[in-house]
Amino acid sequence: MVRSVRGSEGLYMVNGPPHFTESTVFPRESGKNCKTCTFSKDGTLFAWGNGEKINVINVTNKGQLHSFDLPKTVCLEFSPKNTVLATWQPYTTSKDDTAGIPNLQLYDVKTGTCLKSFIQKKMQNWCPSWSEDETLCARNVNNEVHFFENNNFNTFASKLHLKKINDFVLSPGPQPYKVAVYVPGSKGAPSFVRLYQYPNFDGPHAALANKSFFKADKVTMLWNKKATAVLVIASTEVDKTGASYYGEQTLHYIATNGESAVVQLPKNGPIYDVVWNSSSTEFCAVYGFMPAKATVFNLKCDPVFDFGTGPRNAAYYSPHGHILVLAGFGNLRGQMEVWDVKNYKLISKPVASDSTYFAWCPDGEHILTATCAPRLRVNNGYKIWHYTGSVLHKYDVPSNAELWQVSWQPFLDGIFPEKAITYQAVPSDVPSEEPKVATAYRPPALRNKPVTNSKLHEEEPPQNMKPQPGNEKPLSKTALKNQRKHEAKKAAKQEARSDKSSDMAPTPAPQSAPRNTISQSTSGDPEIDKKIKNLKKKLKAIEQLKEQAATGKQLEKNQLEKIQKEKALLQELEDLELGI
Repeated sequence: MVRSVRGSEGLYMVNGPPHFTESTVFPRESGKNCKTCTFSKDGTLFAWGNGEKINVINVTNKGQLHSFDLPKTVCLEFSPKNTVLATWQPYTTSKDDTAGIPNLQLYDVKTGTCLKSFIQKKMQNWCPSWSEDETLCARNVNNEVHFFENNNFNTFASKLHLKKINDFVLSPGPQPYKVAVYVPGSKGAPSFVRLYQYPNFDGPHAALANKSFFKADKVTMLWNKKATAVLVIASTEVDKTGASYYGEQTLHYIATNGESAVVQLPKNGPIYDVVWNSSSTEFCAVYGFMPAKATVFNLKCDPVFDFGTGPRNAAYYSPHGHILVLAGFGNLRGQMEVWDVKNYKLISKPVASDSTYFAWCPDGEHILTATCAPRLRVNNGYKIWHYTGSVLHKYDVPSNAELWQVSWQPFLDGIFPEKAITYQAVPSDVPSEEPKVATAYRPPALRNKPVTNSKLHEEEPPQNMKPQPGNEKPLSKTALKNQRKHEAKKAAKQEARSDKSSDMAPTPAPQSAPRNTISQSTSGDPEIDKKIKNLKKKLKAIEQLKEQAATGKQLEKNQLEKIQKEKALLQELEDLELGI
């Protein structure tokens, strides 16, 4: 296994894990002119541009396949089965400004001949989309989606025409092929996303599913691996309520069987990341004002597990789907939480400071984090981690150099079998670095006084680590479920008992009848009566909180503390009443 490393020091490949040495498969390309590089989907081919030519080599036998004179190329992509190499360079017009020069080229990887050239003005979504077997290829042309079959680009086999198609995503997996299209709203009409099955595009009932929404200036569409559902993150440029500088986001679920729903997120704020598990049955969302919440949902859009809150803005499932990393990169300090998804157990909490890039290794065991320019131009470098938190390899570029790109060599699914999860940190030769903790500024008047731990935000623990009344140990998923059932039954019994006692209560005496000045429940001491009344009031409030918890509502920290005081309050009430 190798990694490609591109930066101001040139382009080269590095072996590992387990041995981290420079690879002899690829001779180092020195100089600062390498603008782009990419592996094929199966990792057997590698293409790069050195400012003069685009070169293609076979990584397996180290042989060069082709060299194309395309000095201005900035984007490269292989088709899924390595049949076609797509190249893109910035769009320019001819000298007389009458016609544009085709800037998207499709080359046959076997023969090196150019199959077709297109004009593609925008860099966004520049690359055509292929099905995994390459039977189908699609690209957006003037608000239409053109479909080509068997890499015959001379004429399109079918087209999907809707007014002002802004974006489309082809489904993964085998036939039947499906496509999700987005059309932005205009003149009071809502935006919508529709799912179609190729080639059934005509007729009012041709769509497999349709979801419309008003709050959408742009959308992100995410198919699950089995192509049974799409998650749509709809975003507005401006939040009209003024709650967020980054606009407003909503999350929608659309299934190919026609079902659709809005995913209800318990905390208000931006949606930072949404990712499908490779099982296609669950997805994780990171959302809400900082500290952000992270929740796993099932296909009914019901929450499966709540990770609480923390400094995070990204989620990454491992290739096998058995490990989930929640991380806070970019303007956050780089804290990662590595979770065992099957047992919802925390494995490790490493910190990758200043990271701008994260990628799982195809083996599902190792992680790559990097600090790259131009996002950050200082402290550039990369680290290879084991998911248990150990740093196995570290490389820092010299202070006068920059790192632009690091990427794993891809492998097809099934090459690496899933291994049992370990919680013990693996041994490493790299010395561990303790993250520097910046001390808070203290004004002179407070410097000789004890430090008080005050937080701007109180972080909420994961649902299986929340303190339970009378039980401080974290509960398993089954125990949590049983506890909720038990508390709901208890609340129902108490409610029935209170109804029964109110029915059996004696009827009040007529107004003319003489009243006892002291009732049976009073002590004759106004102070003690007042204490008893207040205790009963507190106990009633605790019962209401327990009923809310039994229905699944998440309680605040101070509410949980109230519940924990119930035993002491009951004892105090008993002592007072015995003294009557």
